[in-house]
Formats: sequence, structure tokens, C-alpha cells
Amino acid sequence: MTKPKATYQAAPSLRHMVFGDGTPRKALMTALVVGTILTLINHGDQVLAGELPPMWKVLLTYFTPFCVTTWGAVTGKRAQWQLDFSAKTDG
Repeated sequence: MTKPKATYQAAPSLRHMVFGDGTPRKALMTALVVGTILTLINHGDQVLAGELPPMWKVLLTYFTPFCVTTWGAVTGKRAQWQLDFSAKTDG
């Protein structure tokens, strides 16, 4: 026998969606991989020439995939909550 779907549950807080379920760790891992690849693509020639690219550009190169991953997790969690706990009744 399956459990009936809950008809209402309060939406999780933004804080929980951003910091819960391992989101920061997953975003950090994504940022490290994607940020490194993008840094090599965008600044690899400078690094190979022995120059350092502007630090703010490198930081943004890592910060951007961190934010995108976090945003994707939050919107995904919100969408899943709406599917699972929407006030709409079936049928």
C-alpha cells in the first residue's frame, strides 16, 4: 500500500534550499572542476607565458559556476516541492 500524497506542507525556506542537502559542497565541487577548465581556456596562454591573470577574473571564473549550481539546486528543489506538495488536488 502506498502512502497518500501530502496535501499541504510549507515551502522550505530559502536558507534551507541554499544550505541544505549538501548544496554548498556540490556547488564547490562543480566550481572547482568547471572553474579550473574555464581558467585554463580563458587564461591558459597567460599562465604558460609565466604571467598571472588578474585575480578578480580568476575568482569570478570560479564564483560563477558556484552560483549557477546553487541557483539550479534551489530552483530544482522548489519545482520538486511544488510537484510533491502543491495545493492542487488530483481528479
